[in-house]
Amino acid sequence: MELEKFKYDNKIVRNFAFATLIWGSIGMLVGLIAACWLAFPQFFNDYLNIKILSFGRIRPLHTNAVIFAFVGNGIFTGVYYSLQRLLKTRMASDFLSSLNFWGWQFIIVCAVVTLPLGYTSSKEYAELEWWIDILIALMWVAFGANMIWTILKRRVQHLYVAIWFYIATFVTVAMLHIFNSFELPISFMKSYSWYSGVQDALVQWWYGHNAVAFFLTTPYLGLMYYFVPKAANRPVYSYRLSIIHFWALIFLYIWAGPHHLLYSSLPEWAQSLGTVFSIMLIAPSWGGMLNGLLTLRGAWDKVRDDVVLKFMVVAITAYGMVTFEGPLLSLKNVNIISHFTDWTIAHVHVGGLGWNGMMTFGMMYWLFPKMWKTKLYSIKLANIHFWIATLGILFWALPMYWAGFVQGLMWQEFNPDGTLVHGEFLDTVTQLAPFYKMRAFGGLIYLVGAIIGTYNLFLTAKKGSLIRNENAESAPLNKKSRFANEGWHGVLERKPIRLTVLALVAVAIGGAVQIIPVSIVDSNIPTIASVKPYTPLELEGRDIYIREGCNNCHSQMIRPVRFETVRYGEYSKAGESVYDHPFLWGSKRTGPDLAREGGKRGDDWHYKHMKVPKDMSPGSLMPAYPWMMTDDLDISLTKRKISAMRTLGVPYEENYEAQAIADLEAQALKIATNVVTKIKADDTKEEQEANIEIVKTKEIVALIAYLQRLGQDIKVEEIEE
Repeated sequence: MELEKFKYDNKIVRNFAFATLIWGSIGMLVGLIAACWLAFPQFFNDYLNIKILSFGRIRPLHTNAVIFAFVGNGIFTGVYYSLQRLLKTRMASDFLSSLNFWGWQFIIVCAVVTLPLGYTSSKEYAELEWWIDILIALMWVAFGANMIWTILKRRVQHLYVAIWFYIATFVTVAMLHIFNSFELPISFMKSYSWYSGVQDALVQWWYGHNAVAFFLTTPYLGLMYYFVPKAANRPVYSYRLSIIHFWALIFLYIWAGPHHLLYSSLPEWAQSLGTVFSIMLIAPSWGGMLNGLLTLRGAWDKVRDDVVLKFMVVAITAYGMVTFEGPLLSLKNVNIISHFTDWTIAHVHVGGLGWNGMMTFGMMYWLFPKMWKTKLYSIKLANIHFWIATLGILFWALPMYWAGFVQGLMWQEFNPDGTLVHGEFLDTVTQLAPFYKMRAFGGLIYLVGAIIGTYNLFLTAKKGSLIRNENAESAPLNKKSRFANEGWHGVLERKPIRLTVLALVAVAIGGAVQIIPVSIVDSNIPTIASVKPYTPLELEGRDIYIREGCNNCHSQMIRPVRFETVRYGEYSKAGESVYDHPFLWGSKRTGPDLAREGGKRGDDWHYKHMKVPKDMSPGSLMPAYPWMMTDDLDISLTKRKISAMRTLGVPYEENYEAQAIADLEAQALKIATNVVTKIKADDTKEEQEANIEIVKTKEIVALIAYLQRLGQDIKVEEIEE
C-alpha cells in the first residue's frame, strides 16, 4: 500500500508553548504579589495601596492567569502536538488552529485588563464578564470543531486513550461554561447571574469543582497518557485500566461539586450526594495515577537520570495526593475543620503547582528538543529547576496545611463555661503571620524555578531550528478493516462521534440529577416572608463589594453548628439569599463571616474601618480602600439594575425606577449624617453640613448601606414551609 505524505503543524504548537511559559511566569508573579499582601499587609497598605493592585482584584486575576493562561495554553500545546501524531494527520484547519491561538490570547488580555479594574461577576473561576464568556465559548468551540474534524480525517483505526480524555474535556467544559455563564447584561461591563442564592451556589460549584476536574485534570491525564510513555519509551501499563479509569472518572467526577457546600443551606440530599460520589472518586483517580506510575516499571534507573521523568513522577504523585485528599475533605467531620480555611488553599495548590505545573514543565522539556531538533540547552539548569520547584511546593503547601489546622481548631475551641476561647476572629488571624510569610517564600522560589525553566527552554529554541511543517507519512485509513478480539471498547474507539456522544451522556446524567431539582424547581427553596429586595443604595453597595472582591476573604454563610452560631448568630437559611444575583457565600475566611454583620457596628465604624483597617482592628490583614472616600458613586445604571432585577424575579414594584434615585439619595443622606456627626463631632454645624453633602455622594456610603443590611431581614419564626 502506498504511503500518504503530509506535514505536521509545529508552528501552532510553538505558539502555544511560548504563550504557556510567558503567561505562566506572569500568573505566578501575580500570585506572589497576592501572597505578599497577606504576608506584609501593612507595607502594602502604607506604600503600595494602588487600586488595581488591591488583593481583592488581583486574586481572581492570579487564578484566571494560572488556570486559563498557563494551564490552558499548556493544554493546547500538548493536544495540538500529540493529536496530530496519534491520528497521523495534520490538524484539519490551520485557520481554526490560528483562531484558537489568537482568540485565546485576546481573552487572556481582556482578563488582565478587566479584573484589576474591578469588572467581575465574582463567581469563582468564572469571574469574567458576559461578553468575554461568549468569546471563551466561541474559541472553545473552534478548538473542539478542529479536534473532531481532525479525528474524522485520521489515518488510524482506533483512538488512543489520550484522545478519549481530550474529547471528554471538550464536551464537558463546553457544557459547564455555558450553563454557569447564563447572565443578564446591564451594560458592556456589568451583568447579573441568571441564578440566585442556593441555585446559583449549586450551579457555580457544579462548574467550579468540575472546572478543576475537566480543565485541570482530564486534559492533563490525556497528556500523561501520551508524554509519559514517550519520555519513558515504554507502553502504558494497562489498557484495561485506562478504560476503567476514563469512564469511571468522567461519570463520577461530575456529581462531586456539592461537597464544596457542606453545612450550607443547600438541600441536605444534594450535599450527601456530593459526598458519596466524592468518596467513590478515589478508585478511578488512583487507578489513573497507578497506570501512570506503573508505566515506568523497569525504568526507575532512567527516572533517576532523566529530568523529564523526574518532573512527571512528581506531577503524578501530586495528582495521587490531591485525589486522595479531595474525597477526604468531602467527609463532613473533616470538612467542618477544613472549610473556609487555608487547608483548602493548600490542597488546591498541591494540584496546581504539583500536578499541572510539574507536568507542564516536564512536557516542555521533552517537546522543545524534539521540535527544534537539538539538545536541551542545559541539563544542569533543568535539574536546578526541578529541585527548586519541588522545594517551592513544600514551602508553599506545608505552612498552609498548618495554618488551616490552626484556623479550623481555634474557631471551634470552647471554655468550660461554654464561651468561645477565641471570641475575636482576629485571634486566629494574628497566629497566621509566619505561615503566610513562609507561603510567600515558597511561591517566590517556585517562580524563580519557572523563570529558570523558561530561560532554559527559550535558549534551547534559539539554539535549534524549528521545522514549522514537519514531514510525515502514513498508510491511509482502511475503514473496512476489522480486528480480532477488539472487544466492545475497541469498536467504540473506531466510532469517534459515538464516543463523543456517550461521553456527553456520561457527564450530563450527574449534572441533570443535581441541577434540575434545585435550580429549576423554585418550590424546593423555602421562602422567608420578611426577606425583601435590596434598596437601590444597598444594591449599588453590593456591586461595589463584588467589584473590590470582598467575597474572596469574607463568607456570608453561617453553618448550623454551635461554634458558628455562638460566634456569628443564627445560622443561614436558604430563603435569605433568594434575591442575591449572584450568591456571595464565599469559600475562604481570611476575615470573619458577614452574614449577620448588619447593625453590629455604627456607620462611622465602617467608614473608618474601610479607610484604615488597622486602626479599628489591630493586626488585621485587610487592605485599605481610601478611594471609596473620594470616588463618586456612579448611579447612571441604577434604574437599569432595578429593571434587570425585576426581570430576574426580584419583586420590585412596577415603575419603581422612577422613585429609585430619590430613595437612594435619602438613604445616602442618612448614612452620611451618621458618619459625619460621629467622626466630625467637634466641627461646627455648618462644617458638618458641608461634609455631609460631600460624603453622601461617595462610594463608601453605598458599601456601608449594604453591610448594614446583611442579616437584618431574617426572623426564625417567619420561615414559611
